[in-house]
Amino acid sequence: MIDLKFIDELSGRLSGGVAQVLPQGAKDLGQDVEKNIKAVLHASFEKLDLVTREEFDVQTEVLARTRAKIDELEKLVTELEQALKD
Repeated sequence: MIDLKFIDELSGRLSGGVAQVLPQGAKDLGQDVEKNIKAVLHASFEKLDLVTREEFDVQTEVLARTRAKIDELEKLVTELEQALKD
């Protein structure tokens, strides 16, 4: 799952450490480093073929509905099999 907030926080932490060792006048460079780190992290996570939290939650709901339907159908099959035996 791609969590863009996580990428932003991680890139901020990584670039924050870099910004601390830079001279005070190099804030633009620090911002550029943060932007580049964020882009690299985003590209790396994209290559992993992950899904977003929203997509994951939607599929979880679909799976729960499917499981409930399967349970209903299993119960119906059992009842029909019982009725055929009687």
